[in-house]
Amino acid sequence: MDCIFCKIIAGEIPSKKVYEDEKVLAFYDINPQAPVHILVIPKLHIASADGVNAENSIYVSHIFECIPKIAKEVGLVGRHFGLRIDFEEQGTFVEFRRTDSFYLLALCSSGRLGQSE
Repeated sequence: MDCIFCKIIAGEIPSKKVYEDEKVLAFYDINPQAPVHILVIPKLHIASADGVNAENSIYVSHIFECIPKIAKEVGLVGRHFGLRIDFEEQGTFVEFRRTDSFYLLALCSSGRLGQSE
């Protein structure tokens, strides 16, 4: 598999880890767009949003269970940060950045939401 996130999980590409357990890995973005910019990825490859199912959804939900631990680790407890969920060519991730308001952003990389390709 040619997934950059799978390579990071396997240790083939180095990362500055923030948090890791059996289901997720969190690390600092190499090209940060905010003072704190962390990617949280499932340790199971999920290629797209329509690839989430009953068997693998525990990995996605576990990311959200870990966010308070990660926020505490990097000093964001009690501060505002935003979350963005992305299913890109290179894999699935949730990132969070320091911001003034909490948000979840669903992105569609091609076409328009609600339309088939």
